[in-house]
Amino acid sequence: MRQVLALLLEQDAGPTRPCSSRWYNACMDTFDAIAETLRRAVNRERLLETAVQLVEIPSRTGEAGAVLDRMAGMLADEGLTVERHVAGHPSAPAVAAWLSSGRPGPTLQFNCHVDTVHLPFVPPAVQGKRLTGSGACDMKGGTACAIEAVRVLRQTGTLPAGRVLFTAHDLHEAPWGYGEQLDQLIRDGVVGEAVLIPEPLTDYLPTVGRGSATWKVTLSRPGLPIHEVMRPLDEPSVIAAGGVLIERLMAWNARLAERCDPQAGQESVFIGQIHSGEIFNQYPQQCWLEGTRRWLPGGKRDEVEREFRVLLDEVARQTGTTVTVEFHCIRDPFYLDLTHPLVTTFQECQRRTGGSELPLGPKPFVDDGNSFYGLGPIPAITHGPRAGGQHTIDEWADLDDMVRVAWLYALTAVRYCGRGAAESEAT
Repeated sequence: MRQVLALLLEQDAGPTRPCSSRWYNACMDTFDAIAETLRRAVNRERLLETAVQLVEIPSRTGEAGAVLDRMAGMLADEGLTVERHVAGHPSAPAVAAWLSSGRPGPTLQFNCHVDTVHLPFVPPAVQGKRLTGSGACDMKGGTACAIEAVRVLRQTGTLPAGRVLFTAHDLHEAPWGYGEQLDQLIRDGVVGEAVLIPEPLTDYLPTVGRGSATWKVTLSRPGLPIHEVMRPLDEPSVIAAGGVLIERLMAWNARLAERCDPQAGQESVFIGQIHSGEIFNQYPQQCWLEGTRRWLPGGKRDEVEREFRVLLDEVARQTGTTVTVEFHCIRDPFYLDLTHPLVTTFQECQRRTGGSELPLGPKPFVDDGNSFYGLGPIPAITHGPRAGGQHTIDEWADLDDMVRVAWLYALTAVRYCGRGAAESEAT
């Protein structure tokens, strides 16, 4: 296969100019042969060992420095150009590793987070055809697939043009992080023209998703908590004020539900917790509520927060309480343009590696794809190995499907980077 590619390159493209359409078409005539070369190059044992090495290093959100250091060394040992980017988080600089074809063309990014939720650490283990342990599902199993894909591309020399950028970072999992490190990488330009994200979403291609924010509202009155029979009659009841707020939020949620996408669902404001007082006959000084706000593509995070604060100001005036809010945007909404070359290329490679194209569906959670769309917009596909137990102590990833995803990522890179170079030359 290397000889075939070398012959084609000698005929029509040099290292300093784009591949021609003739070169690209000839190269793609060998698509099935290239696909088979990549499939054979995926090393199951190496892939599993990489995943085990990642899982065995605890990396709760905010504390992923050690696993990022290990990964940087792993990629440098492969001969890749490795950079470290603080991106606002000096205790765990992000990893960026580049694989270049040496010829002009687009950059396809494999993006991974390596932090895990704050639960008791579970060491890696292999149980039948499953890898278990903290982060095996979300998303160190998928990260190992992306690393293996880069290794395969380097080993086979099949990347026809452009580059592959592998990135890994911390501060993904809320409420301990809100994607700040990735957001800074994107703002700093450490990003590709298109992105693959190996999160554990396997059975369909997510095309639209809601943005998400968390909020905590505190309603306060002057003075201290006091026995109910001694309460000052001229001070407002924070519990009554909380009731007013609940009523206003429920009415607002009904209006938001009119904004609806057939796949992503409705916009919403949700109340998940209400607290006040310490004992049944105490007149409390504070009442606080917590919940979420979710919105569809087209809405901006600043506008969403401003609308929420306007409602709170009205409640404060109506009830005579002091109302404060902690509002944290987790991710912007998500949308995937189905006409983008990444999508058509990915589905083509999915047919070759998985037997059929993926059906379309919503993105049920927020992930890094939302950040790429919100700050780009940069097209991002979320697709990882079959896995389960995310955000529990019982995470697992299917080893056979990890092999498939590594193959799929490598093949998509060959097809997308080569096609992108040819289309750029044609225009």
